[in-house]
Amino acid sequence: MRTKENSKKKSDMSKKELKEEKAAQHSESPEQNEDHETQAEGMSREQELNGQVAELNDRFLRLYSEFDNYRKRTLKEKLDLSKTASAEVITKLLPVLDDFERAIKAFESNAEADEALKEGIFLIFNKFYTILNQLGLEQMKTLGEVFNTDFHEAITNVPVTNPEQKNTVIDEIEKGYLLNDKVIRYAKVIVGN
Repeated sequence: MRTKENSKKKSDMSKKELKEEKAAQHSESPEQNEDHETQAEGMSREQELNGQVAELNDRFLRLYSEFDNYRKRTLKEKLDLSKTASAEVITKLLPVLDDFERAIKAFESNAEADEALKEGIFLIFNKFYTILNQLGLEQMKTLGEVFNTDFHEAITNVPVTNPEQKNTVIDEIEKGYLLNDKVIRYAKVIVGN
């Protein structure tokens, strides 16, 4: 019996020893455990910081491009505004231009008109039109052109016998004007039908 007890003790001892050895092998010193934890913590912290850097960089790039777009848009708006800032004043001056043209036609049809007065009005008209032209005003060409609703306002339609005159401008009642290639007054026209 003693041999069985001794062998049992030995086997119990060996099991304990085996467990202790395994534990000793698997468990490292507390310093080594801390190093592994610090490294793992350092890696996760580094990854976290890299993620934050990437996120902040992305936000910065988006903000920068948004600001750049804003800057370009405001520059374009300022340029457009400076081109059309005088549109209201020029639109109000167009009836004066029309009156000058009527006066010149009246002088041309009247043979008894004073030549000096006629020449003076013509000079004033040319100077006035030149100044407006320098500001970007240009007169539309309408007679004989194909009717276009982007530039013309049809006052009436007139029946025509020539098929080439259909849908074309036959007569101009009021001249149309463009300011820097933008319509500020539509031409009032008579269209062939």
